[in-house]
Amino acid sequence: MMLPRTVALFAVAALAFVGLSLAPGRARAQQLAMPEKAQQCLGCHGEKGVPVDKLIPVIAGQHQGYLYLMLRDFKLGLRKNEIMNAMAAEMTRDEMMAIAEWFSKQPWPNLNQPRASEADTKRSELAIVAGQCGACHGAQGMGDGTNPRIAGQWQEYLLLTLTEFRSRARKNNPWMSDILNTLQPEDMPALANYMAGR
Repeated sequence: MMLPRTVALFAVAALAFVGLSLAPGRARAQQLAMPEKAQQCLGCHGEKGVPVDKLIPVIAGQHQGYLYLMLRDFKLGLRKNEIMNAMAAEMTRDEMMAIAEWFSKQPWPNLNQPRASEADTKRSELAIVAGQCGACHGAQGMGDGTNPRIAGQWQEYLLLTLTEFRSRARKNNPWMSDILNTLQPEDMPALANYMAGR
């Protein structure tokens, strides 16, 4: 039979072991060092991935898989942007993965964008069902893995992206272009307003 002091010491040791086993993952998430090449991203995407220019996407808290794929697409020229193409061209796969991981660990910001109007909300809900947006972006627009979070993204950037996919000016996801062309042009601003305000 264990003595009370022995039981107490055993309990303390067990708690310490659990704490140590959890600490590395938690510490890694909190103390992950910014990769050297991520510094160049801050000029456009802002401190910790929150840009001032609303035509540039928030990347803080975006999914690592999606961020990596976009860097890869810029590197390969599948997605066009003069600045991004030039920067990504100099990156290795490991560097892109490290940058994507670092930004994914930052908190998603509250941009304090207004909620969509009742008319935009109704129009968007119909368009989301018709376009099956939830299949990739989730019911709440939070995305997952290689599918981006769109809820709470800058309204101006969302509208630009929807417009570019619809017109096929953006070519790195033809499926998005096909889907958006099943919707009405008036659905684009409604969807951007709706998702930005979530």
